Amino acid sequence: MSNGNGSGSKALNTVRRQLAALSGRKRLEALVESEHARALVRSLPAEDLYFTIMEVGLPDAVDLVQLTSPEQFRTFVDLGAWKRDTLEPHGVLNWLRAARGDSAEDFLKKVRSVDTEVLEMLMREFTVIHDLEEDPDVNPAGVTMETPEGRYLVEFKGVEGAELAALRVLLNDLIADNPFESVRFLEATRWEVPGELEEVAYRFRSARLQDLGFPPLEEAVQLFSRVDTGPAPAPAVSAALAATREQPDYLEAAFRELDERERENLEAELRYLANATLVAEVEEPGDLDAIRRVGEMARDYLLLALEHLTGGDPSRAAQVVRDTEIKRIFQVGFSLTLALKFRADRLMKEPFTKVEGVPLLFAEEAAAVEALRRKRPRRTLKVPGAEPVPFRSRRELAASEEVLARAEAQVALLGALLGGSARAARERLSRFSDAPQELGMERFLAAAVAIALLEGRVDPRPLPREGRQTLGTRLFEGTPDAPRLKPGVADQALGVLEPAVPESSRAELRRQVNAVLARLLEEMGAVFLQEGKLSAIASLLLPME
Repeated sequence: MSNGNGSGSKALNTVRRQLAALSGRKRLEALVESEHARALVRSLPAEDLYFTIMEVGLPDAVDLVQLTSPEQFRTFVDLGAWKRDTLEPHGVLNWLRAARGDSAEDFLKKVRSVDTEVLEMLMREFTVIHDLEEDPDVNPAGVTMETPEGRYLVEFKGVEGAELAALRVLLNDLIADNPFESVRFLEATRWEVPGELEEVAYRFRSARLQDLGFPPLEEAVQLFSRVDTGPAPAPAVSAALAATREQPDYLEAAFRELDERERENLEAELRYLANATLVAEVEEPGDLDAIRRVGEMARDYLLLALEHLTGGDPSRAAQVVRDTEIKRIFQVGFSLTLALKFRADRLMKEPFTKVEGVPLLFAEEAAAVEALRRKRPRRTLKVPGAEPVPFRSRRELAASEEVLARAEAQVALLGALLGGSARAARERLSRFSDAPQELGMERFLAAAVAIALLEGRVDPRPLPREGRQTLGTRLFEGTPDAPRLKPGVADQALGVLEPAVPESSRAELRRQVNAVLARLLEEMGAVFLQEGKLSAIASLLLPME
C-alpha cells in the first residue's frame, strides 16, 4: 500500500508540474478537454484549480467549476468570496451561478457543501422574508416569490438580471429538494443575528484554510523572525567566475540536483512557505495579485539566503536545501536585510538627525534610508520616481551598506555645518526664505560652499546680491562653448569647510562639494561666461538673497 500511495503521489506531482508549465488558458483547455476530465479535475488540489480559474476569469471557467467536487467548490468559496473576515455575498452568488450545470443533483451537492451560515447571509443580503401567517396583507413593491406551501413571501432586493434569476432558481431548488428543511432555513434566515452568522462562518473557513496549509497568523509571523545568518562560506572558484555573469538562480540549481522524492518534499515546503508568507502579510489567500506579489517576495528572500549560505556557488544549493529547512533559509534571507534596517533605524534615532522633520541627508541617501526602514526593507533604484524594490543579491546588500555609510557621514557633516545642535540649526536655517523641506540639504550645502569661496568662512546663508558676479568669476573660466571650473576651486572650498566637520565625514564632504561644483558648472558656467552674470536658474541650485 505504501508503494501504491507513493506511486500515486508521484503521478499527481508530475501532472501538477506539467499543468503548471502551461498558461492559464492552455491549462484550462487541458483539464476540461481531457478524456477523463471529471476524474482528473477531482484528483487535483482545489487551490491549483482555483488559481487556474482566477487566471482565465470565472465567466470563462464555468465548465471547470462544474467538473469539481463539492469539497473543491467549497474551497473556491472560501478563497474567492471573502475579504479578510468579511463575506462578500455577490462573490458567493457568482460562484453559485458558475456551478450550475446540466445536473441539478450535482449542483445541489455543491450548494449543500457551502456552510449554512454562508447561505443564510446570502439570503439576508438579497432578500426580505415575510411570514404570511404574521402579516397576510404584506404587498412589497419589488420582485417577489411565494413559497409553495404559502407560508413565506420572499422579496428580492439588491439584485437584478442574471443574479436575480439565479437566486430565484436557487431558492426553488432548495425548496424542491427538501421542503421541510427549506422552511427551517428561511425561518433561521429571518431571525439569526448577522454578526454571529459571519463569525461562525469565518471560524469554519479559517479551520479549513489551516487544513489547506494556511497557518494561523501567530504561527505565520514567526517566518519574519531574526536569526543568526552566520558567516558565508568561502566562495569557490566557479562562484568567483559566476559573479561576473548574470545572477544565477540558486533555487533552480537546487531542484536540478535533487531526486524525485526530495523535489516533492521541497515543493511541499515551498507551498507552505508561500501560504504562511501570505498570512503573515495579512493578504487574502484567494487574491491572485497578492499571491504573485508575496510569492515573488518569498522567492527573493530564498535566493538571497541561498547565495549567502552557498558562498555564491550554485552547485552547493542542493546540499543547503537538504541540510536546512526552507523556513530557516527564508529567515536567513530576511535577516540579512533586517541588519540593514536596524542600522538605518539606529542612525535616525540619534539625537540630532533631523531639523523640523527634515533628515540631515541628501536626497538619494534620504530615500534609501527611508526604504531600508520599512517593515520589509527594500532598496532604491537610481531612477527618478521608481518604487523601492526587494533585495535579490549580496551585491545589492553591499551597495546599500555603502549608501548607509554615506548617510552616517552626511548626518555628521551637515550637523556640524548647521552648528552642532537643533537650536543652532534652526537659527541658521531661519536665514533662508524657504522652509527646510523646500530648501533641501543639497541647496544648503551649495550655500555653504558659495560663502566659503566668497568669504573664506563657514557661514551657510543665501548668496548676497553683491556677491553673485564675484562668485561666478571665482568659479568659472574658459569659453561659453567649453566652460570649466578654475583649478583648485574645490580645494579652496574644502580648506574652509573641512576643519568644521568630523574627520570621519571629510571624504563624504569632498564627494558632495565636487558634486555641487559640477552641478553649478553644468547649469551656470556657459551662461555666466557669455553674459557675465549668473542665470535665473541659479536660484534653483543655490539660495540667493
